[in-house]
Amino acid sequence: MNINPFDLLKNAQKMQEQMNEFQEKLANVTATGAAGGGLVEIDLNGKMELLSVRVSQIAMDSGDTEMLQDLILAAFNDGMSKVKEMIGSEVGSMTGLAGGLNIPGFPGAM
Repeated sequence: MNINPFDLLKNAQKMQEQMNEFQEKLANVTATGAAGGGLVEIDLNGKMELLSVRVSQIAMDSGDTEMLQDLILAAFNDGMSKVKEMIGSEVGSMTGLAGGLNIPGFPGAM
């Protein structure tokens, strides 16, 4: 089998360009997670960065700290799930695989 090292380099450069484009897209992917019927909402981007947290006055006035903590956690998990789903769809469109890639340790590559 004849492998041309220049072809390998060209393919590696193309893959690097695609990864750079993908990383740029991640910053623009946003999702909102919610809990308690919208009492708590959290916005995340595709880089898994927390952008904002909104807590309704009703949740604040309840005085139930443990419930509020649970709502924040649930909203965060909901948002993460949505971001991972969006990333999985994007990876799927890049690779041509309907479910994306199943790479352990790569969030959202599903």
